[in-house]
Amino acid sequence: MAGGRIPQSFVLDLLSRADIVEVIGSRLELKRAGREFKALSPFSNEKSPSFFVSPTKQFYHCFSSGKSGNAIGFLMEYDRLTFVEAVEELAGRLGIEVPREGGQFERLVLDGPLDALAAAQRFFSEQLRKHQPAIDYLKKRGVSGETAKTFGMGFAPDSWDALSHFFDDPKHAIDAGLLKKKEETGRVFDVFRNRVMFPIRDARGRVIAFGGRTLADDPAKYLNSPETALFHKGRNLFGLYEAKQSRKSALPHLIVVEGYMDTVMLAQHGIREVVATLGTATTREHLTLLFKSTSKVVFCFDGDRAGHSAAWRALEQALPEVDEKRECVFMFLPDGHDPDSLVQEIGEEAFRKRVDEALSLSTFLLGELNKQTNLATLDGRAKLAGLAKPHVAKMKDSPLRSLLVDELSRITRLRREEFGVAVSSDSEAPARALSAPPLDAGSVRVLKLALQYLVERPDLADQVSELELLAESGLPGISMLVEAVEFFHENPSAHGGQLHEHWRGTPKAAALERLGPLSAALDDAAIEREFTDAINHLRHKAMQSRIDWFKAESAVRELGSAELAEWQALQALLPRRSQR
Repeated sequence: MAGGRIPQSFVLDLLSRADIVEVIGSRLELKRAGREFKALSPFSNEKSPSFFVSPTKQFYHCFSSGKSGNAIGFLMEYDRLTFVEAVEELAGRLGIEVPREGGQFERLVLDGPLDALAAAQRFFSEQLRKHQPAIDYLKKRGVSGETAKTFGMGFAPDSWDALSHFFDDPKHAIDAGLLKKKEETGRVFDVFRNRVMFPIRDARGRVIAFGGRTLADDPAKYLNSPETALFHKGRNLFGLYEAKQSRKSALPHLIVVEGYMDTVMLAQHGIREVVATLGTATTREHLTLLFKSTSKVVFCFDGDRAGHSAAWRALEQALPEVDEKRECVFMFLPDGHDPDSLVQEIGEEAFRKRVDEALSLSTFLLGELNKQTNLATLDGRAKLAGLAKPHVAKMKDSPLRSLLVDELSRITRLRREEFGVAVSSDSEAPARALSAPPLDAGSVRVLKLALQYLVERPDLADQVSELELLAESGLPGISMLVEAVEFFHENPSAHGGQLHEHWRGTPKAAALERLGPLSAALDDAAIEREFTDAINHLRHKAMQSRIDWFKAESAVRELGSAELAEWQALQALLPRRSQR
């Protein structure tokens, strides 16, 4: 068996050529059942068929065993093959040779942006070994060779075309954000020049982007890859893959810092459970990603005014996420220090002690609100209650929220119901979250159906606009639908089986498997009509979420002109009867 990684772009292309009905039909007796095919389950003993295969989605679903997946997944389950063996089996049926990464750069198979990024990472690593000024810079910063190797660090030469000459065909490198093309001349040039390079990896360890630190007198000290189909600053974190690889057991916590070198230097000092945001404020997507890997997030910020402002923004994003199982704490650094400089000065043990002493979310929240009031007066206590209410409303109904309300009641001498929390029974509904109203049971069903329709008819993705509004709404489960739409936008000829492969090994793939088939009574026109109605429903929910957010913010601060304009525009668009 040939060595080396199989490019994901090849796997997706393989699934676009294969026919799951033919693959499964060669092993099971399939019978037509409306839009699909059915058979007796090969995974359980049954007398009535509960195994269905969808030719449009290129997906199978077995109701009796709960197993679902694409053609590769079926071969892994039925033939008991490994992933690589299943890919080779499927490729063999089609008479296609499976490409591998390995050997010299020029022999890499460059079938897509991921492969171009992998090739670029090797190129940058090789260049670092040849460029003494870059090596000297890293040594001056205290970075060891072993640490540089762990993070796959490299160097982009001070040239407009060093990397572009490396690719015979620049298309995939352009798609990956490595190269740019001048429209006037058609000339291709490198995005990164004279920079120490930091690969940004996804959860599977694949390079999806880069960050570069200049070695010149450049006003842009750090430069990230532009946003692409693979990379979104608000949805990715530097160092997460390396942190997870550092230990076999679950991570006790993850420390969130702001810089590449902060992450690298903490890791070098034995603090491996650290990640960095990529030049953007903490987002709900970041928190979702973090809480998949740990139950405790430690935000590490500078102790100055800017650091407290950044921490406050992180707190606002964290409020809907925390409960008795998910914890966020806030650590502030001494003046003049960042995590890089502090850990080099005080060492691992003292740094970890500061982590242990970090402020809890409730302590930080109350401390910041108290600064704006005078608790010795009735007016001051009333003001604190007014400031706290919209933040309490964002939180889940949980013991943490209940204890926070108890503390607010004690400080302000007001009853719990003043904060939107009933006192008569724990079963009573809490105040509705202002920033992200929870989906009712009907809306949860709508979201599930929208995804089912989309997987059945990927062309419907073209009908979905205002993705940013949906993504930022905070509606539970909406990120999965948004990512599916984005995938089909970027891959217009793809089917549901390829989406499943794109999400392989993630909770999204498991959720996709649980969707099951659509009703055979639905024709294309009905699916399109139902999908449009579902998207409109979710769009209205997202607009209401944004309106409520503006209401909450306006209670604690003065909104900017752009925010006021957006608020007014949303109110004009949303039917008044749906506004609370």
